[in-house]
Amino acid sequence: MSSSNVEKLLFAGGKDKALRAKYNKIETKEEFIEAAKADGYDFTIPELDAVLKEEALDFESSGNPRTRQIWLR
Repeated sequence: MSSSNVEKLLFAGGKDKALRAKYNKIETKEEFIEAAKADGYDFTIPELDAVLKEEALDFESSGNPRTRQIWLR
């Protein structure tokens, strides 16, 4: 578990539209973490929150289709 796995996922989502779409549909942080673990990104909610805070990003999603402004490039 580590913050580096959070960053790896956020960069991967920034590059991969399909991955980004998959995670944008997820409702809760708990479900987000479960999906990330299934995809090989092992981290906790506090680690996710720490990276989001450090990058000044918000987990909330909006729009149709849903999107999050968390993806790094």
